[in-house]
Amino acid sequence: MKVTAAEITISAVKPEQYPAGMLPEFALAGRSNVGKSSFINKMINRKNLARTSSKPGKTQTLNFYLINEAFYFVDVPGYGFAKVSKQERQAWGKMMETYFTTREQLKAVILVIDLRHPPTKDDVMMYEFLKYHQLPTIVVATKADKVPKGKWPKHQKVVRETLKMAKEDEVILFSAETGQGKEEAWSALLRRM
Repeated sequence: MKVTAAEITISAVKPEQYPAGMLPEFALAGRSNVGKSSFINKMINRKNLARTSSKPGKTQTLNFYLINEAFYFVDVPGYGFAKVSKQERQAWGKMMETYFTTREQLKAVILVIDLRHPPTKDDVMMYEFLKYHQLPTIVVATKADKVPKGKWPKHQKVVRETLKMAKEDEVILFSAETGQGKEEAWSALLRRM
């Protein structure tokens, strides 16, 4: 897909702030610092639309990015080791749960995990949550450029088995550095629009 327009439209914390209209939305979930913002930036060929940070916990709101005036990427706060209070984490959890379970426009959740390591307990919980709520899920295993190509099938198998993935859910090997998996990710999204 050729992206000609991309902008952040709103950072929301409650439903009344979500964008109006019925454009399809694709949410990005994953632990802090796994590369959700880098995924967005690579997909739309922009360096810094979605702000990346080496400091975990940078995203604290639901950030709606309007792409080609046709759909949204929604970057949600990362889970895991963000240095925030327990109270703040609970507030994020509630905000994300509300969005995931009530938003009609949500077409699929892109669960971003790190291909180099087996999925974490939090990744497994997130995947189970998405499956429980019957949300279409696309697993994007990022940082593929950091794993030798010959080992990709082994790592992919670990991802599938650790998450106990449903057969119909796909694992896309992705690299924000090389663009590996970008076309595959676009076709997975387009099929769900």
